[in-house]
Parts: sequence; structure tokens; C-alpha cells
Amino acid sequence: METVLRGKRKTVTISLEKPFVIIGEKINPTGRKKMVEALHQRDFTYIQELALSQVKAGADVLDVNVGLPELDAVALMKDIISLLCESVDVPLCIDSPDPAVLEAGLALAPGKPLVNSVTGEESRLQSILPLVKEYQAAVIGLIVDDSGIPTTAEARLRVAEKILNRAVGMGIPQEDVIIDPLAMAVAADSQAGLLTLKSIQLIQTKLGVNLSMGASNVSHGLPDRPLVNQAFLALAIGAGVTCSITDPLKMTGVIRAIDLLLGKDEDALRYMKYYRQQQALLAQNIK
Repeated sequence: METVLRGKRKTVTISLEKPFVIIGEKINPTGRKKMVEALHQRDFTYIQELALSQVKAGADVLDVNVGLPELDAVALMKDIISLLCESVDVPLCIDSPDPAVLEAGLALAPGKPLVNSVTGEESRLQSILPLVKEYQAAVIGLIVDDSGIPTTAEARLRVAEKILNRAVGMGIPQEDVIIDPLAMAVAADSQAGLLTLKSIQLIQTKLGVNLSMGASNVSHGLPDRPLVNQAFLALAIGAGVTCSITDPLKMTGVIRAIDLLLGKDEDALRYMKYYRQQQALLAQNIK
């Protein structure tokens, strides 16, 4: 199954048979003091630099989240999407729990964007899916419903089926629904990572849809988080995840290596290109 996203000029295809798709996570104020300051000061130069650095590092898609309760997120989303349309050609992922903010971004995003996200909660299904349909976007379905976060792989599959069925029933193509099976912190529950991996395998087997994941969630509360994230991402890709909202500056190298080992990089061209880019950057820093 292929999910096709389009930006200003670039088209990205998410599929189990194709290289892993990196959705750059850094245009998001959550836990990022400098980003919070930039939004307050309307420092769009910093945000533009974040976008360009992520694309240069390997991001195929850029997640855009401007949510701060004290600011006008609708106005900010409009301004930043307009800025990104001038700065990058990759598809955009419009990220907000607020339907008004999502619509502000969708109305300006070029091509075919991604929405992050809808859940299995009734209120979210009713408010988000019509926007996805209207703007002919793709959407990430987060495995949460009105009962909370399911505690078994089978229960997560049922929520995934609910989201998928509702979307398809509204006329949204099945291939435009990407399921996020939820990666939770292993510091709080040592079985959380295993549950996510089981959920990925079950959803991939039963539904055959593309799957996404917030790669950094699993390591919250632990030291050396990039190491844990890289290990978990390798396991998740092996289980069937096809894209991830993550930090391309830290994760592209391991993703290129995983694609190579899974036979998704003919003649190691993508891996070697990334290696040469990193060597060139290293040489510049030494100078």
C-alpha cells in the first residue's frame, strides 16, 4: 500500500517496499525553549533555518506545530506555512489538536499534506476527518479512543480498525490513513516497547496500512536517549513501521543503514551519499 504526499515540487511515497520516510520533528515548541522564544518573538528566520537544516539532513517531510496556549496559533500557522512554501519543496505535516489551526495550515499547504493527527475519540473523528476529506490530505491515526490508550495489541488493532473504517466511510482512501500504534516510555513500563512492536506487527498483518511512530517517545526519562531511539527504531522498522516523526539530524544515519540492510538502497547509493555529506561537514568543521 502506498501513501503519496506532495509538496511544492517534491513527491514522497510511503510504502513498506520503499525507503523509510523521515518526518522532521523540530518545528514544534514542545520541550524546545529556543523554538518557544522564536514563536513569541516571531523570529521566522530561526524557523526557516530549522526547516532547511532538517531537509539538508534527510527529512522527506516537515512536521509543523506552532501550538502555544498564549499565542494565536491560527495566525502563526498561516505565517509559517507561507514561509515554508517559499523555503522548502518537501511535503508538510500539519500538526495540531485544534481543527481551526489544522484548517489554517491545510488551506495554504501546497500539494497533498499530511495531518497529525486524528484519534479514535468520537469528537476527534467528527472534527478532523471532514477536514482531511475536504483538503484531500492524508492523516495519521493515533491509537487512542474514548477509553484511553489501549493496553493490548489486540485492543490497539480495534482502534486502528475504527479509525480506518470511519475514514473510508467518509470517502478518504484507505491508503491515505497512516496508523500510529503509540510508542510509550519504557522508563515507566518496561513492557511498553514490546507492546508497541507487537501492535505494529498485528496492525501491519491485519490491515496492511502504513504505520508511523514518534521515535523519541520510548526513551523519555532515560539517559543517552538517541541510543535507545535508534535501537527501537530499527526494531520498529523491522516490524513494519514505514515512516516516523523524528530528528533527522540524529536519526538519518541509522535509517540509511537500516534501509541498506533491508535491500531498499540499490548499490548503497543513498547510504554513500549520506556518508559523503557527513564527511564534508566534518571537514568544514575541522577547518
